[in-house]
Amino acid sequence: MTALQLDNIAVLYNNRSVIERLNWSADEGKIYSIIGPNGCGKSTLLKVIAGQLKPAGGSVLLDGEPIGSYTRRRLARYLSMLQQSQDKPPDMTVRTLVGYGRFPHKPAWAGMSKEDEDIVDWALTQTGTLQFADRKLSALSGGERQRVWIALALAQQPRLLLLDEPTTYLDVSHQWEIMDLISDINRKYGMTILMVLHDMNHAATYSHEIMVMDKGQVYASGSPADTITERTLGEVFGVRGRIEPNAVDARLTCLVTGLLADSGADGTEMK
Repeated sequence: MTALQLDNIAVLYNNRSVIERLNWSADEGKIYSIIGPNGCGKSTLLKVIAGQLKPAGGSVLLDGEPIGSYTRRRLARYLSMLQQSQDKPPDMTVRTLVGYGRFPHKPAWAGMSKEDEDIVDWALTQTGTLQFADRKLSALSGGERQRVWIALALAQQPRLLLLDEPTTYLDVSHQWEIMDLISDINRKYGMTILMVLHDMNHAATYSHEIMVMDKGQVYASGSPADTITERTLGEVFGVRGRIEPNAVDARLTCLVTGLLADSGADGTEMK
């Protein structure tokens, strides 16, 4: 079943086209990644999908319905979005922050029910943050805070989880921990996940399908093997590289070997 459909999406910024006639769809229960060079429209597209930015043209369909037909509360029950970064950790406990994820599921005047508290505990447990529940978010490390923000998103119990560069500012080990967590959430609960990533190896390892964006349009869409290619590296990212199967599990590994100082139409280096 189609969870998300984008029909002829167009976005303007200061009368400049940022995204133009973009068409794409995502099925339920899969992990999708959007990759592409800086400024190609990846994060902008995620904001359009989340209803945070109204497109100049086209439509976003969630479960077959236009996003404009969703009330804010209903939309918050359908999808949750984790922004690229948080400017400042809130001065509150982890449990209080994650509890905000329950607001779409209860009247504004109502307090936390036993069911809400159980779901918050479940979200904390799934993200390995239950041990931090009574600590201030500001007292946690970057990797721990990122897990807490994911717990907040989980507490909403969305069908679609949007993640804008979820490993930003994390060291290598914490990056892979977060990616493993995202994969576990998808595998255990069948949640559809759409994330913007910079690391092509993360995208190749954890995604069922990848959308490659370039200049506000879809350059390629499909499996990691179909989208992360040497041609893509050259034409979209302007680099040389090798794409090889991982020796452990046959998933793809992307090794960038240098810049293409000048490239032809097919992405090969010109002599």
